[in-house]
Amino acid sequence: MSIEELDGVLLGGAAVLLAAILAVRLSVRAGLPSLLVYLGIGILLGDAVIGIEFSNAELAHGLGLAALMLILAEGGLTTRWSDIRPAMGAGLLLATLGVATSVLLVAVPVHFLLGLDWQLAVLLGAVTSPTDAAAVFSVLRSVPLRASVRGTLEAESGLNDAPIVIIVSLVSADAMSDHSPVVLVGIILGELALGAVVGVIVGRGGAWVMARAALPSAGLYPLAVLAFTVLAYGGAQVLHGSGFVAVYIAALLLGNAELPHRAATRSFAEGVGWLAQIGLFVMLGLLASPHRLEWWHVGMALAAGAILTFLARPIVVVLCSVWFRTPWREQGFISWGGLRGAVPIVLTTIPLAEEVSGGEDLFDIVFVLVVVLTLVQGPTLPWVARRLAVFEEGEARDVDIEAAPLERVSADLLEIRVPQQSRLHGVEIGELRLPAGASVSLVVREGEPFVPDVTTRIERGDALLVVTPRRARPATERRLRVVSQGGRLAGWRVLRGR
Repeated sequence: MSIEELDGVLLGGAAVLLAAILAVRLSVRAGLPSLLVYLGIGILLGDAVIGIEFSNAELAHGLGLAALMLILAEGGLTTRWSDIRPAMGAGLLLATLGVATSVLLVAVPVHFLLGLDWQLAVLLGAVTSPTDAAAVFSVLRSVPLRASVRGTLEAESGLNDAPIVIIVSLVSADAMSDHSPVVLVGIILGELALGAVVGVIVGRGGAWVMARAALPSAGLYPLAVLAFTVLAYGGAQVLHGSGFVAVYIAALLLGNAELPHRAATRSFAEGVGWLAQIGLFVMLGLLASPHRLEWWHVGMALAAGAILTFLARPIVVVLCSVWFRTPWREQGFISWGGLRGAVPIVLTTIPLAEEVSGGEDLFDIVFVLVVVLTLVQGPTLPWVARRLAVFEEGEARDVDIEAAPLERVSADLLEIRVPQQSRLHGVEIGELRLPAGASVSLVVREGEPFVPDVTTRIERGDALLVVTPRRARPATERRLRVVSQGGRLAGWRVLRGR
């Protein structure tokens, strides 16, 4: 590639990225997931309109998996363990037994009723079974849901890519006929378990290193944390484990560890996640060719989408939720809120790369299915949440806490931003009852900093700078969050130094 060609690529790439970023606001106003806008940009750039040709399925497969890895890393780094811990059992069951059951519930009617051969029917059931992490993380976090519902959907979407990638790879390589079902189940479980072990080792090891590394620049902390998540993915893949399980678990552990500059790390991860989503969806739009579409593709997509949405998904949710006594209203929303996004389309690049007979037809069917389901499900989520009474009104009252290390005195400097709905408003500094050694050293109000005293009242929009001994940091953060959510009387019996 010449310098002139490189300049042109950089110019075009920057223009597409800016257009995609600005399109987010338009998609939010229209109530549509942004993935549709990005897919549309890709189709517009493709051979059907502007004329950019892209048909390299193997390259699309590799780039797609890399983008999914970054999206899962962002999801793990920005997910609070306290939110998903109660729902982890249900999410894990949906991500394993649930997707396996969904594959069968879609493949059987698609084969016997719609006439697809067994290989394509199983592939169609497999690629459409997992929920999409990018769609779930970006869409559901804008809908105030009960923690149990949101936690279940986030845990499922973070974990269910791994087993499906293994299944699709085995089916595409026609390895299903080479091994007995018991051996195949053993292979899948072994890869998942090995990925989980690698994720735990890298996540805990990375947290230990980052907590003790005094890096010269705050900007290096987010880079190092993201590098650990990629290390987990690559390490698991080299050892023939599941890289997706490894990266999500490592990111979850790192994102919930007591690390310096956590808020900056989360912001950086969100930016990387958005970049991965934009690049992934635009690429998939380029790979699509509208002129290939025929009416039978559309009909097959609508029929398979109906089977998935109204038969397979509800049955799977009921089977996996009954063990946890999940209320039927929550089951209903979990069933409807299982969003499909880029993951099914990316997974179809595996049979394309393996040159499976009918692979292009499968890609076109799944592309139409994803677009239709996104148009139907995405805009209706707030309405469904209200109708099923799983919608929580009001803004979050939790505080956003950033930390910077003070190595010489073994202390941390916390920056607390007081949101509009926080019950910290009106609380006096002395009423915070922070642990021994912790103190509010500075308040920034309307851009003006001042040193508070014990009678200074906190107001909405304030930024508080709190210095705390490192040993007391967890207790200090807990206390601030308790008061933010419960007001000045929250935990009033708890002794100082908690």
